[in-house]
Amino acid sequence: MRIAAVRCRHLVGTMEFPGVFWEERLGRPVDIYPEHREAGAGWLEPAGEGKYRMQSGFLEIETDDGLVGLGGPITMSISRIVLEEFKGLLMGQDPRAVERIWDTMYRMSVHGRKGPTMMAISAIDCALWDIRGKWANAPVYRLLGGPTRDKIPAYASMLGFSVEPQKVLERAREYRRKGYMAQKWFFRATPAHGREGMERNEALARAAREGMGPDSELMLDCWQSWDLHYAQLMAPRLAPYEPRWIEEPVMADQYDVCAQIRRAMPFPVSNGEHEYTRWGFRRLLEIGAQDVLQPDIYWAGGITETQKIAALASAYDIAVIPHGHSSHATAHFLASQSPHLCPWQEYLVKWNSIHQFFLKDKVEPVDGYIIPPEAPGMGMAIDEGLVEQETVLE
Repeated sequence: MRIAAVRCRHLVGTMEFPGVFWEERLGRPVDIYPEHREAGAGWLEPAGEGKYRMQSGFLEIETDDGLVGLGGPITMSISRIVLEEFKGLLMGQDPRAVERIWDTMYRMSVHGRKGPTMMAISAIDCALWDIRGKWANAPVYRLLGGPTRDKIPAYASMLGFSVEPQKVLERAREYRRKGYMAQKWFFRATPAHGREGMERNEALARAAREGMGPDSELMLDCWQSWDLHYAQLMAPRLAPYEPRWIEEPVMADQYDVCAQIRRAMPFPVSNGEHEYTRWGFRRLLEIGAQDVLQPDIYWAGGITETQKIAALASAYDIAVIPHGHSSHATAHFLASQSPHLCPWQEYLVKWNSIHQFFLKDKVEPVDGYIIPPEAPGMGMAIDEGLVEQETVLE
């Protein structure tokens, strides 16, 4: 079996949704500048009353015997990297040789060890695992050594929901009733918002905890927008609400500062969504920068590399709970790992619905649990009936 074609499909369709889909955004590191701080939450492009324009890219790797591996969603810029930097390397290769292909791509990309190039490598790797599963006529998690369980507990990640306290209270109750025993909420205010912003952030935590009840886990995401002093000020405000963790308190390259924050906090700290490869995560582990690691499979190096990151974390007895960009890849990975090492799957309620829009069989929690796909490969296929426009890059 050899790789015979590599192409990227960029799809356009229309999602129907009454009202405002993306209600609020999170605080960002760039919000130190006033013009960015006041930017709104709008992200999706409206397509008429109750409709939004959907755009997603998918990678297809085809073999000479007709198997097609699907990866994505990816952006147009990642597609260009795939085709311009890696297509020539991939053509004619045995797609089952994922270790060899990954290592070759990495060694050819000495200036791409992090960021978009590694995201392209990750997408390629996931598409190759899809081929591997289809070739073996088995779901990917079985090729990875699973299943370790029949279903995976999911936590509801509430990115894009309003952070107005009353709405937080209502949504937290709603998702607790849906069976989620854990929720993550995203702070909107940053240090640039001063004491008033601290009060808003505390009000968010208070409302979420009240809505969820005392028996649920509450996670709080800072999305790299804090600093050491702000974290120290926020710690006593947040402690009464018993967060399971605060996430990414500082920018990704501030390893030492994150370690200082972890030592100062009366509750756990998570980190790693914006880190790459086993070498980046080794540094985090060595300096003790977190209690939970959160590699994104589609960013940190694909399934091949995330297995190595998890093995490394297991030696430190640090939990690995991947960031949830791809529900399919994450479900397969987690179904092959120890429940002690990987206890939860993140389900970004709004984000994952957007990124699965064009897929036939979506991975969605039922009563707070995700069941890994049973179809051969990743279990991903495009619903062609939702495609209104298409651009194919080869």
